[in-house]
Order: sequence, then C-alpha cells, then structure tokens
Amino acid sequence: MNYNSSSGQQLEAPVFILTGALSVTVLVFTVLGIVCLRKYRSLVQTIRELRGSRLLMTAVPRLETLIAPAVVEEEDQLPRIPQIPQQQSRTVRLSSRRLWRSFQQGPRVTKSDLNLLQLIKAGKEGVFYQARMTRGTCKGHSMFTCKISKEVKRHETDTVNAVVRKREGKYEDKTLSPPSSSPTQSVRPKHVDTEVSIMRKLVHHKNILQLLDWNTTEEPYILIMEYVTYGTLRTFLQTNRAHLSEDPELQSLLTIASYHIALALQHLRSKMIVHCDLALRNIMVNKFPWEVKVAEFGLARDLTRMTSRRSSSSRWRNPRQRVPLRWYPPEYFKNNYYSFKGDVWAFGIVLWEMQTFGTLPYPNLETSEAVMYHICIGHKNTNPEGCRPEILHIMKDCWLEPYTLRPSFTDIVRMLENIMESDADYVDVESPLLLKEEAEYHEARCLRAASVTLEDANTV
Repeated sequence: MNYNSSSGQQLEAPVFILTGALSVTVLVFTVLGIVCLRKYRSLVQTIRELRGSRLLMTAVPRLETLIAPAVVEEEDQLPRIPQIPQQQSRTVRLSSRRLWRSFQQGPRVTKSDLNLLQLIKAGKEGVFYQARMTRGTCKGHSMFTCKISKEVKRHETDTVNAVVRKREGKYEDKTLSPPSSSPTQSVRPKHVDTEVSIMRKLVHHKNILQLLDWNTTEEPYILIMEYVTYGTLRTFLQTNRAHLSEDPELQSLLTIASYHIALALQHLRSKMIVHCDLALRNIMVNKFPWEVKVAEFGLARDLTRMTSRRSSSSRWRNPRQRVPLRWYPPEYFKNNYYSFKGDVWAFGIVLWEMQTFGTLPYPNLETSEAVMYHICIGHKNTNPEGCRPEILHIMKDCWLEPYTLRPSFTDIVRMLENIMESDADYVDVESPLLLKEEAEYHEARCLRAASVTLEDANTV
C-alpha cells in the first residue's frame, strides 16, 4: 500500500510540470498574438491616413497651382472632391505621378518674366543677355545672365534628315523631305536637356558660370545663370586693348586669367565632361583677371553617360550641327575623335587668342576647307608678338601630335602656378608691394578703364 502511494506521487510530479509548461506556452502565444494584432491594426490605420493625404492633395487645387501650374491645366476636368476613393484609385496614381514629374522638371521661367537689358553675345545655339526679373528676384539674384536658345522647327529638321538619308541611299525618289505632321511644329533639341544636366553637375566652382534657373518645357528654352559684369573675355580684351597694351604687367594679368580657365577645365576633367566648344568668346568676365568663368556647354559631352568616348564626336556626322573648326584638333578631322586632349588643344588656341586680344585663329584662312587642310597637315598659328616664353611653351605643348603627348590640365595648372610664383618673387626693391595690394591696384585700374570705355559706348 505504501509502495503504490509513493509511485503515484512520483507520476503526478511530471504531469504538473508538463501542464505548467504548456500553460506558459499558451500564455506567451496569446500575448504575441494580441501584440501582432495591434501592430496590424496600427499599420492599416497608417495606410488609410496616407491614402487620405494623397486624396487631399488631389482635392485641393491651390497646392498644385503653387507647385505645378501645367498639371492643373491638364486636370481641370477631374472632380475637385473625390467621393469614393476605391473608384478613383487610378486617378490618384496618375495625379501623384504627374506631381512627381513636375518636381523632377525643376523650376520654370518664361520669357515674359524677364527684362532683357543688354546683349552680351549671339551664337549659333542661342543669345546671351544681361537681364533681371520683371518682378522679384531669381533665387536672390537681382541681376543675372540669361541664355535664350534659338527655336528649331520640325520642317527644318525633317529636311536635313531627308538630305542625310538621300545621301546614304535610303531614298530612291527625288524628294528631299519626308512627310511631316506640321510644317511649323517645333521640336525639342536634345542638347538643351544635356546642357542643363551638365551645368547642374558642375555646380559650386568659382570659374564656371553657375546655373540658377531654367525652362526646357516650352519654347523659347531659357537658362538663367549668375551675373557677369563685363560679358565675354574676347569682347573685354578687344574693348580695352589700348589700356592693357600699355600696362607693364599685362603678361602677369593674362597668366592669372589663363590659370583660372585651366582650373575650370581641370574641374570638368574630374567630372568626366568634355567641353567641345572652348574659345575666348565662351569665357565670361566678372573681374579681370581674377574672376573669369567658363560658359556655353551646348556642345559639351558627359562621358560617364556614353558607351564610348568616340561617340562624343558624333555631332560631326549630322550636317545640321556645326562645330568651331578653328578650335578643333587634327585628330577630329582625321579620325572623327575628340577627347579631353581636344580641350587641351583648344586651350592652346585660347592662350593664343588672349595674347592677340581676341584675334580670330588662322586669320589668313577664309574657307572651312582651307582651315581643316591647314590643321591636318600640321600647320599652327604664328607666335604672338610679345608673348612671354613660358606661355608660348605651354601653348606649343597643347598642340603636340599625337594627342597623347599633350599635357593634362593638372599639368597645365601646375605649370601656370610655377609661373605666377616666379612673378611674385620678383618685386621692385625701391617700392616693395605685397602681392595682394598689387593685385587690387591692377584690378581697380582695369575696372576703371573698362567703365570709361563702356560709358563712352553707351553715350554713342
């Protein structure tokens, strides 16, 4: 009897343990289930609130008026207050996509918003003006430089494309132009979007003209850039030639300007961008020679977006696109190839232009065929009169062939720095001046001479 009772107690102990463990397990799972259920309900409520906020953005027209006026014009037929969210889910998606696209398109400005004050230069791709807003400012800038691209009509593009196909044998009849939808319908040139993307990539450099605002959604296409005081460097040198020629420190001033141009091109190289249109007319002057800025990126190419560097010269195969032949290297005419070393060649031409106060390269050649033949057979520009030997050496290095022998812009920057350090070492012992004071003196004299010339021109 005692044996049976003791064995029964031994069997009841494991049962109690198993029962307790099972109860704890059930309790834990119950608590976890309650927590998960609350989390799920909270998530569902959050999703509903987000959907409600999207519907509210669609329902309030003032928000879209402030952010994207073009979207409002397209959605005038939509109901102002959606009644059943389930039936309008597709409309909400379309509206959110259009709203997102409006954010991606960037700021917009029209020609009617601008007050064009003075013409800076007119090129094949567009016209530069000094301008300001009719009301308010542009990102805090009361004055700025404005580029207005020239309009391109569809019938002109179709005619050119037809000529290309005709030459390639794709047309058997004698018609030159394929049928088009409208003879006056305008097309959006790709180089406008490319120019905006490149300038946005080159932000925050003191020697590159900075982009402030743009409009590439409708013609005329507009780019608003920072203000420059004296327009292009070519015009500045031509206007002030008489004053600068008498300055004994002219070569030092031109060396400083060349150094800042080289810094800008070194920055382009670090961003894998080829300028393809480097010339004295495309360099702006705010304060000579300490604030010169490279501009005009209409022909520039971003090599990070290309499969091959040789594709950067594809414009030559389109007869409508025109390139500055007098600034282009011989490998472009021989092999249809343009690289960073092509910009180095053009930099040598820019140095020659500065030394000759904006003279056209190869001035004795009149036709394009003569210029290309002259470059391909190895002829160079004559040595500028009065050019210092150090700059002449850099100039000739930029024109070396083959192009692999030309220096990089990092090398050019270092050489120009050595020249400027050498200039700073030689100071008049009788009346020593600090470099900063000397720079401020020359700056004031150049600006005073420029202002007198501009006042005379305005009076005339």
